Amino acid sequence: MWSNLPFDVLAKIFSFLSPDSLARARSTCRHWNSCVDTYPITTSFILLSLHHRAWFLALPTRNRGQHCYVYNPVIDNWHLLSLDFLPDPVRPVASIGALILVRPTNCTVLQLALCNPFTRQFRYLPMSNISRTNPAVGVVTLDSVQHGPNPNFRVYVAGGMSEAPRGGAMYELKLEMYDSTDDTWHVVGFVPTEFAVRLTVWTPNESVYSNGVLYWMTSARAYSVMGYEIDGHRWRGFGVPMADKLEFAALLCRNGGLTLVGGASEGEACIWELKEGDRWGLIEKVPMEMGRKLLGGKRSWGSIKCVGSEEAIYLYKELGSGMVVWREMEEKARWAWFWIEGCHSIGGNQVPNLPIKGVFLHPNLFPFTF
Repeated sequence: MWSNLPFDVLAKIFSFLSPDSLARARSTCRHWNSCVDTYPITTSFILLSLHHRAWFLALPTRNRGQHCYVYNPVIDNWHLLSLDFLPDPVRPVASIGALILVRPTNCTVLQLALCNPFTRQFRYLPMSNISRTNPAVGVVTLDSVQHGPNPNFRVYVAGGMSEAPRGGAMYELKLEMYDSTDDTWHVVGFVPTEFAVRLTVWTPNESVYSNGVLYWMTSARAYSVMGYEIDGHRWRGFGVPMADKLEFAALLCRNGGLTLVGGASEGEACIWELKEGDRWGLIEKVPMEMGRKLLGGKRSWGSIKCVGSEEAIYLYKELGSGMVVWREMEEKARWAWFWIEGCHSIGGNQVPNLPIKGVFLHPNLFPFTF
C-alpha cells in the first residue's frame, strides 16, 4: 500500500513528522525520498498550516459502488478511494479529525460506526441503550488532538421514534450520549416533547458544536435553529434571517462561533454569524458570478449543499459541477473566494457526475485503537 500512495498523500502524512523522523522516513526508499524532494516540507507556521488544511471527501448519495472521492486543496487534485472494506453502504454523519462517523443505510434502527478511508479501518460503535429510528445526532470533540488517530469525543442522540410500552411507536424523550473514553452509552437527560418532534421530523443528522452548545437546523420552512446547552442541560430555539425565503440553510462553525449559510429564491447566498442575544449579523455574500456558475443557469438554491471547517466553507452540488469556496488565506488575516472545478476524471478515467454528500477530514494513516 505504501509504495502505491500518490506523492501528495504521502506528503500530507510526512508533514506531521518531526525533522528527525522525517529524515529517517526519506531514507527508507527512493519513492519516499523523491516525495520529500518533490513536496518540500517546512515547519514554517504559515506553510505548515496551509499543508494541514482539511480535505474534502465526497461520498455518492446513491449506492453506485463502494468508493468515494477526495479533494486535496493543497495542490488542487482529486483522488478515488475504494470503500470495498465497508460491510454495508453508509452515509456520513460527521467527521472527527481523520475519522468519519457513518451510519449504515440498510438499517432503519440507529447504528453508528467509525471509518478511516485511508487506512481502510471500520468499527461499529456499541448499540445505544434505546433502539430508535431517525434521531438527530450531534458530535463533540473533547481535546486538542482532535486530528490525531484516536480523538476523544462524545456523540449525542436525541429524538427519534422508539417502541411504545403498549405497542406502536412514540417520540423518544431520553437523551443519550456515547463517550469514546469508556466506549459506553449513557442516558444524560431528557428532551422536551416539542423539541423531540422537531428533531425527529424536521432535522437532518448534521450538528454544530460551539461554545458549549450543540445546534441543529430544522429543515422545515421557515427554517429555525435548536440548541442544547450541554452543561446546563437546557434546550432553546430561535429563528434565522430570511427564514421563510431561504431555499437551503446550513449551520457551520467558523472562528469558534456559529455560522449560518443560506440562499434565497432568485437571490444571493449569504453568510451570517450568531451574535449575543441570538442575533444574526451578515458578514459576507457569495459573489454573484460564482453563484450563477454554481447554479448552472438555474435560479433556485434548493439543490445546493454546504460543508465547513474552521478554515473554509464549501458550497457544492454534484461531483462534476464545481464548488464555490470561501477560505482563510495563509496570512490568517483575511478570507477570499475561489472556484474549484468539479471532478471529471481521475488518472485519465472519466468520472460520472454523481450527487454527493461532502465532509471535511484530515488524512492520517495511524490506526485508531478504541
